[in-house]
Amino acid sequence: MLDEFREDEIARKVGGRFKMTALIQKRMVALNRGARALVDLQTKDLMQIVVAEIMGDKIYLDATGNLKAVEDDSALVDKLDRLLAEDGGPGIDDL
Repeated sequence: MLDEFREDEIARKVGGRFKMTALIQKRMVALNRGARALVDLQTKDLMQIVVAEIMGDKIYLDATGNLKAVEDDSALVDKLDRLLAEDGGPGIDDL
């Protein structure tokens, strides 16, 4: 288990454990489908990457529950979501 989950800081940062779980799940799907990591880590462990993105304030869930990246990187997440929807598979919002 990652040390970040032993403390409540990460859950408070994103607005609770339910939102944290949704954010992690949506971001891991995006990473599995080819999205670039928004942090520079020397690991292939997607959970560590997602936790680092959350703790570094790189990603969040907007008011409607959609995955968003901070600043210029949001265009990457939005573009990925559009591409995923076009390929006939479920979009990030459907997962």
